Amino acid sequence: MSIKQVRMAGRIRTILSELLLREVSDPRLQGITVTDVELDPELQYARVYVNALGDESRQAEVMAGLERAKGFLRREVGSRVRLRKTPELHFYWDASLARGERIHEILSSLDIPPEE
Repeated sequence: MSIKQVRMAGRIRTILSELLLREVSDPRLQGITVTDVELDPELQYARVYVNALGDESRQAEVMAGLERAKGFLRREVGSRVRLRKTPELHFYWDASLARGERIHEILSSLDIPPEE
């Protein structure tokens, strides 16, 4: 990714995090975290990865809430960043936290004898 893509992705991530924390009133979107934002080279599409930390069972309701709030979020991002065209937001569930926790559990359960 170019420097501009990385900088804009970070800015969009910050804006979305603040919006979800302070301005979105949908109870389905309480306690979710924006874990990553990836922009295409033309800065027209943004892949936004979210997770409800510690509550994987909320995936369907969180994704439904984000789909409903997509227009509001895009409009607010557009008013806060200086781009010719506001990126279209596509939301994805970030399962990397659950995978990392599972790997940690597996490594913790290994019985490795000390070297002699």
